[in-house]
Amino acid sequence: MSSIRSPDVSSRDPYELDRLAEELATRESRKPSSSHRPNGSIEDEEELSAAARNLPIYTPLSHDDPYLSAETFDVEQFLLSRAYTSLPDLRTELRDYLATLKEELVKLINDDYEAFISLSTDLRGEGTRLESLKQPLADLRARILESRKTLQEIQDATKEKLDRRAAIREEKAFLHSLLKISESITRLESLLLISSPEDEDKEPSAVSGLPLASRTDTDADDRGRGSRAKHIARVAAEYTQLLYHVSRARIEPCAFIDESQWRVDRIKSTVSSDLDHLFASTLSTLMGGKENNGRSGKVSEIEKSKLYADVTECLRTYDVLGLWRDAEDVIRREVVRDFVKKTIYPGALTAPRSPIVPHTPLPVTARTSSPAPPQTASLPPRTPYTPFTAFASKHNPFEFALRADASSLSSMASAAILDETEDPLAALYNTILRFVDRDVRRIMEIAEAVCAKSGSRTRAGVQNDGGDEEPGFEIMANVVWAEIGRALMDELGSVIFAAGKPDEFRKHHETTQAFIRALEFLAPSVASVEAVRRHIVFAAFERRWQLPVYFQLRWKEIVARLEEALATTKLERTPTKALAPFVTPQAAAVLDAVRACWSAEVFIPDLSARFWRFTLQILSRYKTWLDKSLPPLEPPPKVAAAVAAERTAATAATARASTPVPTEAASAESIAADEALLQQFATAITDIKAMEMQVMKLWREELSAVLPDGATSEGEQGVPPEDALKHALSKLTALVPTLVNQIVMILSRRGCDALLSMRSIPSQFRAMSSSKRMPTEPSYFVSLIFKHTKAFFAIQTVDGPGAALKADLLRPIAEEVFELVTQRYIYFLAAMKKTEESLRKLKKGKRTAYSLFGGAGAREDDGRGDEEKIRTQMILDVDAFGREAESLGVAVNENAAYRSLVEMARSGLTDDP
Repeated sequence: MSSIRSPDVSSRDPYELDRLAEELATRESRKPSSSHRPNGSIEDEEELSAAARNLPIYTPLSHDDPYLSAETFDVEQFLLSRAYTSLPDLRTELRDYLATLKEELVKLINDDYEAFISLSTDLRGEGTRLESLKQPLADLRARILESRKTLQEIQDATKEKLDRRAAIREEKAFLHSLLKISESITRLESLLLISSPEDEDKEPSAVSGLPLASRTDTDADDRGRGSRAKHIARVAAEYTQLLYHVSRARIEPCAFIDESQWRVDRIKSTVSSDLDHLFASTLSTLMGGKENNGRSGKVSEIEKSKLYADVTECLRTYDVLGLWRDAEDVIRREVVRDFVKKTIYPGALTAPRSPIVPHTPLPVTARTSSPAPPQTASLPPRTPYTPFTAFASKHNPFEFALRADASSLSSMASAAILDETEDPLAALYNTILRFVDRDVRRIMEIAEAVCAKSGSRTRAGVQNDGGDEEPGFEIMANVVWAEIGRALMDELGSVIFAAGKPDEFRKHHETTQAFIRALEFLAPSVASVEAVRRHIVFAAFERRWQLPVYFQLRWKEIVARLEEALATTKLERTPTKALAPFVTPQAAAVLDAVRACWSAEVFIPDLSARFWRFTLQILSRYKTWLDKSLPPLEPPPKVAAAVAAERTAATAATARASTPVPTEAASAESIAADEALLQQFATAITDIKAMEMQVMKLWREELSAVLPDGATSEGEQGVPPEDALKHALSKLTALVPTLVNQIVMILSRRGCDALLSMRSIPSQFRAMSSSKRMPTEPSYFVSLIFKHTKAFFAIQTVDGPGAALKADLLRPIAEEVFELVTQRYIYFLAAMKKTEESLRKLKKGKRTAYSLFGGAGAREDDGRGDEEKIRTQMILDVDAFGREAESLGVAVNENAAYRSLVEMARSGLTDDP
């Protein structure tokens, strides 16, 4: 096998093309003998990829080579593309390609040489021929230019003539438009009986003596009211066309239009005045007034339907002409203003009821055994907050109270929306509502239908975008509410908006808001209600309510009563059921203050945010009062034990650090002080739990429905009201665990005091060593351990401080007391066992001294008998202690300390030798 030559570092061939060629030749020579190679080499070849085994394709040099045909020849890229070729082979290949190029070049020259040589001889004499061809071209060019000039002149003349004809056509159309304008003006003047300038020149006196009212009165004799309305509608249509042609003619300055403008304005004023006069007379007749001829009488239903048809025609004409405000002025002048002047005046609330229309009670069929609740001043407490509910339903709840047919006209006086009982303002509002429903509502519905059918709001809104005037009829806002609201503010503002008397102010506010809602129910559409609320008079009317002043007065009233109750900073239980579920008058006063904020006699929905903040402030004030009224709290048991350990420097090894070690029975003064503390702690816990329960009940039943969704407390932006209320109550309930710990500490101390008697049990049994009877009953002190706990929760007693807390705190407090007393029991029992062990060792030493004289065995038997009696008594006491705890709901078998106590009691006092 030939060896493979390694690459030479100093070679000039950086790509080692020669070495690659040699390796390729070596591999080709070894390929036939590959089958005789060992398995290891075959596996190595199989591991090579297919791309590594394939040889590069040999491409000979040609004209299509991309590296040779490139604009800039790149030597490196060309060599890399021929990396599989050695440099000598590449040189040979390049020389062969060069020879091929030269051969092709010589062949190309030889093929085209004859044509190249004959090129100069063939062009001889062509100059003369070209000069002869050039002479007629100049003449031809001159003729072409002359023809082009002639065609351009013809084109310009044709264009000028066409432009002249177009101008004439436009002038003709303009003249036709002017003729139409002239004819329309003449026709309108003839329809409106207006004298033309020619007639004025001929008969100035006769024409000038015909006033507008006489013309209209003369027409009333010839045509009926309906024909007059149609006549005005025809005039309005003609006038609309006239305005269209005038607007088209005003594109260019025109003296005729400028001279005729005064006639157009006169036509407009005449149409407007005639339409106003017709509309006013129709409304006057419809309202039951006098006819033009002086006769008076009631209007029948047939006549009323005809009059409403005339009203519809007039409103349609107003809408076509865009004179919506003129129609509103007529309605205001003919219908609303006189009624407002007669109804709303400074003495309207003190004037007696009209004797002509007395206050008739409800029909007998509508009465029940108990009177129905009033609808305004005596609303059910805390009505849910409804800022805008006028169109929550298409059905008007006042429909049956306001609508009455001809057969029930006599009962219209009793169909009251608001409760008029001892409320003159409600009676005044009822009169207004009846008037609006009877005289204005049908007109508003007709106007709304006319605007909806013609689309004047949308069309005029697009044309007058950005204008101050709202398109369409807004009778409810611009006529009804504007007149009524302005009259209420001007004539009765000092009475309705007076905040000096909070009760009357709240009643007036509630009645007025109910009146506004009832008035909104009479609006023909939601857009009308929105227009009322956007009206400047409505905004001024709402600003007249001095709600902050009212809130301050109510705040002073509630705070004065609350602070009077909280002046006593002492927790004293008041034995009366009137305060239930509270036991102190202070807690009851706090809840009364909270309820007063949301009572029907105080609460106003617009002040809900202020009353909500006030509620949270009241709860915070109660927390402050509790902190001042509670007695000084003892430190936690662990802290007290640590202080005692530092002072005495002696603590028992088996005693818990959380339980103080009593050394002597408590005095009567300390017991009385503990009873007083228990009384105050139980009182505070009872009131706190009752406060939390009552406030949350008030929230669920009333406040959650009264408060709007966006109400938040000051300083807590974005906090839901319920979370804010729970946070305020959590500050109160945070005192409960501390107070419970104080109660547990006092009750466990009293229980440990009862355990002091167990230390005398060994001495008692040794004093009675002559008796052979084994004990069968527990010691008397066992029943005293939980005596104070039972008395606290009124168990086996008539009453106790924690009787109201028995259901919630009996078991947890009993478990804590049982745990602490059990630890103290273990401590005493361990100390007793240590004492008996020391005593036994002492006796054992003495017994060895007397054993020489005899009699020691009998004494030893007596000692063991005493120990057995003591052990039996300990077992009885521990079992009785467990039963006492079980009666309080304590799971004694699950208590590790009690199990240790039982084992210690059964093990005996001394260890046998």
